[in-house]
Amino acid sequence: MRKLPHVTLLFWIVKIIAVTLGETAGDLFGITLGVGYVATALIFLAFFVVVLVLQIRAKRFRPALFWAVVLGTSLVGTEVSDFLDRGPGDSSVPSGVGYGWGALILTTLLAIIFVVWWRTGQTYDVENIASRRGEILYWIAILVSNTLGTATGDWLSDDTGLGFHNAFFIIAAIMLVIVGAHYLTNINTMLLFWLAFVLTRPLGAAGGDSLTKPVDEGGLGWGTLWASVALFALLVALVAYQAIQVHRHPLEPLPYPTNGRTGAPQQPNGAVITPTTRPGSVTGAGEAGAAHSRAGQISRPRPAEQGS
Repeated sequence: MRKLPHVTLLFWIVKIIAVTLGETAGDLFGITLGVGYVATALIFLAFFVVVLVLQIRAKRFRPALFWAVVLGTSLVGTEVSDFLDRGPGDSSVPSGVGYGWGALILTTLLAIIFVVWWRTGQTYDVENIASRRGEILYWIAILVSNTLGTATGDWLSDDTGLGFHNAFFIIAAIMLVIVGAHYLTNINTMLLFWLAFVLTRPLGAAGGDSLTKPVDEGGLGWGTLWASVALFALLVALVAYQAIQVHRHPLEPLPYPTNGRTGAPQQPNGAVITPTTRPGSVTGAGEAGAAHSRAGQISRPRPAEQGS
């Protein structure tokens, strides 16, 4: 069964809110509360590992769990980027590699991940990932993308002298160009997806600064605490809405996963539905895997099964 959501307008709205919350919560712990980047990163890393393991072990798409992992990548990515760019401590001490070098290092790392992804024969189509290895690569790429987005946003806002307001408008303009390219050109959709995914992180960071910065600096003056509370409440509401929609209109199942280079069957990352499944039940991946490697794909469930 499908474990990753369709990329829709709701997907991008929730993603921007999640990464904005990652920015404000990271600043709340790392700077406002004086916990420091290293300690905060360890706290967020523990949260990320727990929800990631639960997501990998899940048998179908769970909106709350999926977005908890995305939030975890944003939280960890914020701290990793700050530690890499600024160095350890609880303030913006310029003892790291700097924003520009940090962005370059992370871009190189992301490119290596995509090369490995291609070598493993996994699909690049993020809506149709159906293998365990493909999902793991997906989450690694998301973690690095959100970390890169943090470094890129800091570089645009600080090193270029644009400030968070101008950086926000520039990134928003680039996002509109990407949307236009998606609908009006034949540019690879997955390339556009990952470009947009990286850019939503600095877009959220600039938006977070607009909420937390004092009024005399052009912000709303909410501070990191109240901005984080407001964003968390909005995130919960939208995830609950998505959960209701998925319950009413279950996502369709995916073909049984095979290696894109060799055609060999792969371990699925969700529950496997068989043509002989009784209404209201779902077979386990291990139990039905052999049958589906012969069949080649997962059959579409009958209406009674879709509600299971």
